[in-house]
Amino acid sequence: MSPRTPITLITGPLGSGKTTLLRHILATRPAKIAIVMNEFGEIAIDTKVIEGKNVRISELGGGCVCCSLLGEFETAVNEIIEKVAPEIIVVETTGLAEPEALVFNIQEALPQCRLDGVVSVIDADMLIRFPELGHTTRLQIEAADILLLNKIDLIEPSQIEPLERKLRKINPSASIIRTERCQIDPELLFGIGREKEIALALHEHQQKFESFTFSSDNIFSRDCFERFVNRLPANVIRAKGFIRFPDDAQLFNFVAGRWELEPFETGRTELVFIGKGIAVEKSVVLRALKECARTNDEARMTKPK
Repeated sequence: MSPRTPITLITGPLGSGKTTLLRHILATRPAKIAIVMNEFGEIAIDTKVIEGKNVRISELGGGCVCCSLLGEFETAVNEIIEKVAPEIIVVETTGLAEPEALVFNIQEALPQCRLDGVVSVIDADMLIRFPELGHTTRLQIEAADILLLNKIDLIEPSQIEPLERKLRKINPSASIIRTERCQIDPELLFGIGREKEIALALHEHQQKFESFTFSSDNIFSRDCFERFVNRLPANVIRAKGFIRFPDDAQLFNFVAGRWELEPFETGRTELVFIGKGIAVEKSVVLRALKECARTNDEARMTKPK
């Protein structure tokens, strides 16, 4: 009998650093890895960030892998094993996923696999700014074998231990590892050999979040875009994507008012906005964003020589 393929599940709230962790794993761990990615939003931003890393990616979009896409998840995993035969399968869930149902599905419906471990990425900065935990975040913490307390560089050193005590109250058995930008020895994340099994729980996935997208072939003013980002409505919790400026293109990441840009090669601007009740804000947000667009002639005139 052939050995079962290990699956590592990466979960955590919106913008906590799951894709950053995945990029780090792929850059530092020499193994035959296959990725299953589940994204919230019509444009698969995270998949495009990972593409080109010499890895097999199976994309699950348009729903949540913990409920509406479970059948597609099983199909994707079976196809990966048949065609690629990877050493490891890493599953990155959307930040809105409740991992219990997915853990149970791996346990019961994929006999050729075994769940090696659940890694939950937790945003330390968000825990300080928004200390009240939502239902989904609590479940993501409870399900973990390893909790990565990420972005500790954004908080005061004296705030770290109280956060760890808070996490231990929810999940006393998980290892807590402090990280900045998910920089961790990837060997710590694999070979966990998770043994605990879970029973099927009543899964009521109440979707409170909405999303909308924006795509354009135009070049955008960096100054205008930065002003636009700083004025986003408070109910836009997460935004991400690619933005083209006259001098370069950038990967854009926004989490509850904190944002950053990182150089990234892309041919067009593609952005996803996620939040609560943001559908009513869509026209205002997109109108403000379009005002930052430059014509091709304007972009050429302002591009550094």
